[in-house]
Amino acid sequence: MATSKVDGTSNGSVKSKDEEGTTPSIFEIDDSDLTRLLEKPRPLNTERKRSFDERSFSEMSITMSPRNNFYRTSEHSSRAFDNLDGVYSPGRWTGTPRSACFEPHPIVGEAWEALRRSIVNFRGQPVGTIAALDNSSEELNYDQVFVRDFVPSALAFLMNGEPEIVKNFLLKTVFLQSREKKVDNFKLGEGVMPASFKVLHNPVRNTETILADYGESAIGRVAPVDSGFWWIILLRAYTKSTGDTSLAERPEMQRGIRLIMTLCLSEGFDTFPTLLCADGCCMIDRRMGVYGYPIEIQALFFMALRCALSLLKRDSEGNDCIDRIVKRLHALSFHMRSYFWLDIKQLNDIYRYKTEEYSHTAVNKFNVIPDSLPDWVFDFMPTRGGYFIGNVSPAKMDFRWFCLGNCVAILSSLATPEQSSAIMDLIESRWQELVGEMPLKICYPAMESHEWRIVTGCDPKNTSWSYHNGGSWPVLLWLLTAACIKAGRPQIAKRATELAESRLLMDGWPEYYDGKMGRYIGKQARKNQTWSIAGYLVAKMMLEDPSHLGMIALEEDKQMKPQMKRSASC
Repeated sequence: MATSKVDGTSNGSVKSKDEEGTTPSIFEIDDSDLTRLLEKPRPLNTERKRSFDERSFSEMSITMSPRNNFYRTSEHSSRAFDNLDGVYSPGRWTGTPRSACFEPHPIVGEAWEALRRSIVNFRGQPVGTIAALDNSSEELNYDQVFVRDFVPSALAFLMNGEPEIVKNFLLKTVFLQSREKKVDNFKLGEGVMPASFKVLHNPVRNTETILADYGESAIGRVAPVDSGFWWIILLRAYTKSTGDTSLAERPEMQRGIRLIMTLCLSEGFDTFPTLLCADGCCMIDRRMGVYGYPIEIQALFFMALRCALSLLKRDSEGNDCIDRIVKRLHALSFHMRSYFWLDIKQLNDIYRYKTEEYSHTAVNKFNVIPDSLPDWVFDFMPTRGGYFIGNVSPAKMDFRWFCLGNCVAILSSLATPEQSSAIMDLIESRWQELVGEMPLKICYPAMESHEWRIVTGCDPKNTSWSYHNGGSWPVLLWLLTAACIKAGRPQIAKRATELAESRLLMDGWPEYYDGKMGRYIGKQARKNQTWSIAGYLVAKMMLEDPSHLGMIALEEDKQMKPQMKRSASC
């Protein structure tokens, strides 16, 4: 791979529409251009644009995509822009300009080459991408295909008009779901999806087999709660991108969806609609104090429920599952928007909570002790802005910021349009803390000293401002970009992407960066990390053609919008 230094700001001069005769892409326009392109009868504030939940998705897609002529002439045009759920992009992006006004960044071609080198084949068919191609470090499990890691790779291939590898992956993983899964002598639930799988070659017999890991080999022996959710989300993305509903309608796929839903919707002792989880069950797969009801899992759960609702067939087997999904969605959306949301008004309310309240009229429903509020959160919270906190359970509120959970909350419309805008305000006002010199902080702030020793168990990999403990992860760029476009704030994503471009190729596509500002390559970071590569490509393609957002985002369901007072952040 070429490792020459790349200037991340040299995108070339951008000519106006009058000069070129074409409309510039979202990747090239500044705030004033964007305002002009989205001009409506009522005036728009150039700083705070309407989100896709507040206006037709087609307004932005038709006016800002250099492929607008395709949609005007395509047979798909009648349904391509009906609403956000109906948008898909069947074209192929090869890294060459689609129009005279779009000039790809020099590292795009390198990124595609690196992504293609990571492809794993099984019996002659592509079935996924390995986690990393770093020959300088011990492989461990980085030579496997991880379900969560493959998602940005899959989206990149879908956006480039290459759905075969995604279809093969979905079919292979649903087959692995059907296998009996045991950890020691304990049998896991039928709906559990593998965390990863590896293709084993037998040169003597000239055969290939697949070995899956359901958590029995993982650090801490924790089953991946998020794998099933990502699988459902990816199945919907494939369906929206290709227009092919036959894959999702196959009996094994329908069964796979129902098994995941049954596993998550089973009745127990829970008094909350959120999912109770162990530490290490998601992207943060080591001990980091996220046990309980982590925002990442709850946001993915919400999105998977909504995707499953659109994928399940209305038959005798599907109807019961659909009814349970609808009931859970209403309860979950109210719970998350009411109790996980934090802005300056809510923070002040918690600061003034009374404790030991008993009865249905209690304000402090979780009996959170105000003295347990960390000092940093009072300075971190801006006057205008807000976010979904990390965890809420009896007598415990984790006020840390988690990027993935908040971005997925926007994409799934778990966040209302007002909350989505407030999250964007927070990112802009706390840019140095959450983005710094390399996007993006997986969580903020890092745990240090005594707290680090107690919560992580002195984990040498999760030291302060490293890895999961405040490290900066380039893969999160695609989630931020999608969330920014949906919230009507693409300039934030453009700024973050330019930051990443200035270093990623030069640094060899690291897994993560260390330090408060994300200045240093992670001390144990693998190079040529596939999802760092794919995350960058997906971000670039969405900025260049916002219609791609339709495969990964969901419009707000007005029926689930709770009657809540507007907070200061709105």
